[in-house]
Amino acid sequence: MGKIEKILNKNGTFHSFAFLSALAFLTVAVVITAILSSRYYLYQNIIENGVSKKQIIAKRNIEVVDTQKTELVKREVSNKIRPVVTPVEDNYLKTSLQALQDNVKRIRNQNSKYDSKFKELCVYLEIQDNQKEEAVANYLLNATPQTLTATFGNAKFILDELLSTGINETDIDLLASDNYIISKLGQNLRRSQIRPISGILEHVIMPNLIVDEYATEIARKNAVNSVKPYIVTFKKGDKILDIGEQLTQVKREALKKSGYNAFELNKGGILGVFFMTCLTILFLVLYTRKYEKKFFTPQYMAIIGAFSIVLTYICVLITPLDTIQNYYMPFPAYTIIIAVFTNPIVAFLSSILLLALLSVTLFLDPQITTVFVFSTIMAAYSVSKICYTKRFDIIKCGLEVGAVTFLAIMLVAMFEEQFEIFTNLSFLSNATAGFLNGLFSSIIALGVLPIIENVFKIVTPYGLIELADHNQELLSKLQYKAPGTYHHSLMVANLCEAAAEAIGANPILARVGAFYHDIGKLKRPLFFIENQSYFGIENPHTKLNPRLSKMVITSHTKDGVELAKEYGLPQVIIDFIQQHHGEGLAGHFYKQAVDLEGKENVQEEQFRYPGPKPLLKETAILMLADAVESAVRSLKNPSQEQIENMINKIITERLNDGQLSDSPLTLKDIKLIANTFNRILRGMQHDRIKYQENILSEFEDKNKIKLQPTKEEKLEKRIQEKIIQKKQEQRDSSENNPKNDEQQN
Repeated sequence: MGKIEKILNKNGTFHSFAFLSALAFLTVAVVITAILSSRYYLYQNIIENGVSKKQIIAKRNIEVVDTQKTELVKREVSNKIRPVVTPVEDNYLKTSLQALQDNVKRIRNQNSKYDSKFKELCVYLEIQDNQKEEAVANYLLNATPQTLTATFGNAKFILDELLSTGINETDIDLLASDNYIISKLGQNLRRSQIRPISGILEHVIMPNLIVDEYATEIARKNAVNSVKPYIVTFKKGDKILDIGEQLTQVKREALKKSGYNAFELNKGGILGVFFMTCLTILFLVLYTRKYEKKFFTPQYMAIIGAFSIVLTYICVLITPLDTIQNYYMPFPAYTIIIAVFTNPIVAFLSSILLLALLSVTLFLDPQITTVFVFSTIMAAYSVSKICYTKRFDIIKCGLEVGAVTFLAIMLVAMFEEQFEIFTNLSFLSNATAGFLNGLFSSIIALGVLPIIENVFKIVTPYGLIELADHNQELLSKLQYKAPGTYHHSLMVANLCEAAAEAIGANPILARVGAFYHDIGKLKRPLFFIENQSYFGIENPHTKLNPRLSKMVITSHTKDGVELAKEYGLPQVIIDFIQQHHGEGLAGHFYKQAVDLEGKENVQEEQFRYPGPKPLLKETAILMLADAVESAVRSLKNPSQEQIENMINKIITERLNDGQLSDSPLTLKDIKLIANTFNRILRGMQHDRIKYQENILSEFEDKNKIKLQPTKEEKLEKRIQEKIIQKKQEQRDSSENNPKNDEQQN
């Protein structure tokens, strides 16, 4: 086994990024699969073939909805609702009655035999009962005109009564019966008219009410919705299941509320969960590798994997509880944290993929999944607007996510229950839980971010803001030991921030990187010209060989890296220190060497910085800003045209030298950077009115106010005092130890 490990180590297999990535991939997939499968395993321990193997006691009060009984009651209530009917136009029935009266008169007035009249009238009446038909026909043919008119008048009175209430198909026989006619006309009716009126109505009336399907459906839905769920309560200590008891729907739900997942999962099911998890991770890896390469690193992938595992575990714990508890699943917190460390797009994709996986494997309700889709979108969008100089903005992000979650839950409830939600307000408890989830997610994210930064050694925008504090130890030392370098870094930082914002890069990162890019000069500050004039010393390079001077100057990048690691600066800031000169040529010392030794004896590679070349937009901007600021500062009273020409000259030199070949800057970006540098530097080189020499003394005399020295004046005075003190100590030491001086000489 030891020999195998040595061979693998020799080939670099154990240490290759691909091997470690595959190992991490499988580890995360296995852990998530184990967490998701754990609940199903517990269920299989107590249930076999639908029969309980153990006695299960309720550890708390549990309420379960008996859906079967509830559905049965709803069905019964729905069936009891009679169809809703609406009347149609009734002029047709009145016209039919008038037509019958007119035809009876016509037949009576015909010059024909009675038998032919009788037959014609019977055919026209079409009454089912033949005896009744003949009796009615005889009556209508033999009645006097006054009696006939009275009979049709009574029939019309009853018809009007029927039309006002409506005529159902099932009630036609009853409405045309003798008893109904007597009940309506009473004592004013002759008994001889009862049967003729009944026959007339039987001929005329027909249903004038039709079933309103939509109104009937609404009435049945309202009746069903009014049915309260049938609740079965298991009190603490009650038996949920006994040994050998058959598992029912109610018992199954009670087991779920007790923390058991009522779903049997065999080996095939576990493999299905594993491959779904692998597919989810694979999609995220492929996207990140293709479109977000800067986040395809072990640190970022470890953060996403670790928080995915934590979120999965929390969701597994929450889902067996009541529906309201499910709205506390911390998907917004997951999205906010990942978005702060990477970007909103990566955070949104990882959240949606994990939500899809958990929705399938944990059988989440579609409503809950829909709500968390909206909250995830809002979380990613809100993080994109955060101002990282204000920590409260992340709390605002949580409030916005909470508000959207509240609204999403309300809209889902409105879709399910229509406008009844405004009467019973049953959605409020879930909506409140969703709002609190958004708020608490931002609070959790705010507290967790510093811990993750320290554990994974990744700096967030919040960490960058902290590094930008000028009271940081390294910046304080730079201000004290190398004030010229410090002020140069401030000017470069302003240029970098403006240029990064112009091309859509990270302005905070560019500014902070510029603050620290020259910290390596702390080791030998007096060898750099910006500090020599401040301390009033002669340039030491005049007495050094060009090759030695080159070594001193170019070593400040290596010294800066060592200092950065010593003080625990993040790798992204170290990249600025290493890359801000790229593999550029120390031209001044190269020319000196050529003059002294001859061009054939001097190679350019010997006078170049160790690199590497800038790999990020921000580090490339720093390279240009560093060179441009130094070059423009060397000009005396430059005009706007001189500034612009110098900027173009510096950028062209870097392009021709291939120093920007590894950076993602485009020609459009470079043009925007040049324009931004030109605008900022022209503002820095503005003219000022020269004050009179005695203006300060006059101001003091007039206002009787003694002007306090500035911070820079105090610092300069302190430095001068220390220099004088050190010289005095050296003088005293040489007077007390003349032997040492003789030995040094």
